[in-house]
This record gives sequence, structure tokens and C-alpha cells, in this order.
Amino acid sequence: MKVAVFSTKPYDRLFLDAANEADGGRHQLHYLAAGLTEQTAPLANGAGAVCAFVNDHLDRPALEVLAAGGTRLLALRSAGYNNVDLKAANELGLSVARVPSYSPHAIAEHSVALMLSLNRKIHRAYARVREGNFSLEGLLGFDMRGRAVGIVGTGQIGMAVAGILSGFGCRLLAYDPAPDPGLTALGGRYVELPELLSGADVITLHCPLTPATRHMIGADAVAMMKPGVMLINTSRGAVVDTAAVIAGLKSGKIGYLGLDVYEEEEGLFFEDMSAKMIQDDVFARLLTFPNVLITGHQGFFTKEALEGIARTTIANLSTFEQSGRVAHQLSAVA
Repeated sequence: MKVAVFSTKPYDRLFLDAANEADGGRHQLHYLAAGLTEQTAPLANGAGAVCAFVNDHLDRPALEVLAAGGTRLLALRSAGYNNVDLKAANELGLSVARVPSYSPHAIAEHSVALMLSLNRKIHRAYARVREGNFSLEGLLGFDMRGRAVGIVGTGQIGMAVAGILSGFGCRLLAYDPAPDPGLTALGGRYVELPELLSGADVITLHCPLTPATRHMIGADAVAMMKPGVMLINTSRGAVVDTAAVIAGLKSGKIGYLGLDVYEEEEGLFFEDMSAKMIQDDVFARLLTFPNVLITGHQGFFTKEALEGIARTTIANLSTFEQSGRVAHQLSAVA
């Protein structure tokens, strides 16, 4: 099957080619650096499937162009699908597949890395030592052991975080509409969101972006938090209201902020902007805080995770080609 792969980087080609070869090389993968939008969708004309990433736009106008060009399958190389108009896809006869799981440990470990780096000021210490400054002033941290960590969302990633932090001796609080009994086995307990926000020393977000979770962490949520709380987001950028978080940083309510995602990251993350002026004033403001650590959506970026993403994506393509169905079908009611 001919597949138009949008938003590709060299590492996408490496892992997708390897997975395709392992499956017999049955698919013709046409790599496109461009992101998928209504304007770029004609590049997929004649392709039975398109493979899209997290910041591609699979809205109705783009899907109409794809369907008119012969596309029948949208193969997402991501777990999230908030960028897809599922209702429009169903109406246009487009099947939608995703990668529901790919090494949850990758994102969990990155989340904990952000916690430890912020706590022990690793990012600041690294810069100091390279300049010959070995002073410890301003680098004071705290023991993670005994601290209350609130985990919002206990799917595979949230539970992997819980397992790591349990080993640190943290007290685990969790909020999820679908509790996992495994959390209790780790010594954690489920509470309502207000209790988690007010009782946690560290809050880490691992929930999908839905209408209910958009800006879940807004001004009201920040007001409930402990003074000096640490907030980590490796889920989706729009779960956090950036303006409210900046206000929390300025007031001291938020003492540490670790982000691997940002609600306006499209056109910024995954690109080399080092020789350009960043036009996003809100993002530029975040970069001015010494207690903020931002990574460019790299939580998923491990060898194991990329192998898993590529393997499942190719399997989705092959299953659809053979049967007209996909294993991880999404619908408007998903």
C-alpha cells in the first residue's frame, strides 16, 4: 500500500523503514517533511493511507481533501487523537488507527527526570560548573522520600510513574475516573481532584486531552495548590492553562514547573529554532523563569518507544490492507 507519511524526521524514517522491512517491505512509504493540513493534504493524492503525528491537522477540510484523493486509512503514530475530527472521518468513510501503547516507561521516566532535575537544580548546576562556578548557593533541594506526589491519570504511564515514585518512598495520591487497583498495592490512594491539588507537594499530569481536561489546570486549580508546589506536564499541552501557570509562578504558588508539552507547541517543538526569533511571547516568558524546565516533547523519544510506535503503525497498515479493518480503530464515540 502507498502511504504518505507526514511530519517526518530522519528518526521516523529509520524506525518505520526497519519495521516495514521486518513485515516484508509490503508498503511504499513516501516521507514528507511537511505537516498535514488542508493545504498540504493534496501531497497524499493516490495514497491509500496517510501516517500522521501529534501536531498534524486532521480536521474536516483536510480529511475531505484526503478522501477525495483516495485515502482510506489514517494511521496515527501516536496514542493521542485530539487532533482528529473523528465524526468527519466516519462520515467520509475513513478508518482511523492509532498506537495505543508504546513503552509507557519512556514518558514515565522522563517525567521523573524533570522532577529530579527541578528539585536538585541539575540544569542550573550544569551551566554553573561549565563556567567554573562551584558555589552551591541557590541549589538547595529536598528529599523525595516522604513527599506527597499527586498523579492525575493512572493509565499505563501514570502507573509507571507511581511504580518509580513508590520506590523513592513517596506518598502517592491519585485521581482518575477509572481507578487502577494496582495503585493501592503500591501504597497509594485515590482522592478527588481538589484533595489531590491541595495535598500534593508534586503534581504530575498523565491524562489525555479531552473537552473535560482542557485547561484542567487553570486559575482555580492553581489557587488550590500548596505554596511552592512542583507541577509536571508530559501529557498534552492544553491540559494546562499557560497564563494561569505563569501567574502562579509570579506569585510563588508554583515553585517548580516542568513541561515536555505546550499548548501552542505546533511550529515550535520538533524544529531547530536556534537561529530564529521565537514569536510566541507567552512561551518566551516561560523561558525567563529560573525554576522552569522545558523539553521539546521528547518524553516518548527512546529507542524502545520508537520501535514500538513503528511496529504498531506498520501492523495497522498491513491489517487494513489485508482485511479492510484495523486493530486499533477509533470512532466518533471513542
